[in-house]
Amino acid sequence: MKARWQDWLMLLAGAWLCFSPFWMAGYASPVSTAAWNSYVAGILVALFAIVALAAPQRWEEWVEILLAIWLVISPFVMLFYATENGAAWNTILAGILIGAVAIWVLAQYPVRSRPVRTSPRI
Repeated sequence: MKARWQDWLMLLAGAWLCFSPFWMAGYASPVSTAAWNSYVAGILVALFAIVALAAPQRWEEWVEILLAIWLVISPFVMLFYATENGAAWNTILAGILIGAVAIWVLAQYPVRSRPVRTSPRI
């Protein structure tokens, strides 16, 4: 498997998550739960995108799906959906994008079945 353009998109999404708290007003506070969630998730998404660019594997897409699910539910689990509305929407939309791209890659590159070896009859 060679590197896909979707892996570059994942790298950009990870970078967006890491740097968006600085670009969005009031979101980059050192004690902001939303900002720390965005930093950690962004670093993980970017890290798995880099791994996928080096040697694409299906498991990386599954990890990105799990990260996407976390990003969508994290504003509600970590209770920053009401206090930091822009941060919540940023996190949810990034999670939807990351999940959609990961599912797309899994659908685009299905698992190839291996031929079944049978033992010769004696």
